[in-house]
Amino acid sequence: MELKIQNGDYVPGSSGAMERLEGSAELVQRVLYKLTARRAGFPFLPELGSELHLLGRTAAGERASAAELAVRQALSDETELEITGVTLTDAGGGLYTLQVALAWRGQTMEIALTIQ
Repeated sequence: MELKIQNGDYVPGSSGAMERLEGSAELVQRVLYKLTARRAGFPFLPELGSELHLLGRTAAGERASAAELAVRQALSDETELEITGVTLTDAGGGLYTLQVALAWRGQTMEIALTIQ
């Protein structure tokens, strides 16, 4: 179980203790965290995070493959998780929409986020 994070803060439950997540909700939060954290941004956990923030420096024709590589690298330690697809769409203004299709314990899910 992991503590629930919303807008960068832990969420208190009705009892005053921090709210916890389980199952697919826990997985989705963990995946989002790993994709949005900058890789090597934590000195004691250098493998945590992704290099998605570097996509703007990548040649336009290589961004989709770089995004897929960054996603696979960031989620490589999630042994029960299968990445079934990664799509990167130019949203304009230097923003991109990243969609990641996942399979986990017989469930399929899609995670979408906007990155710069």
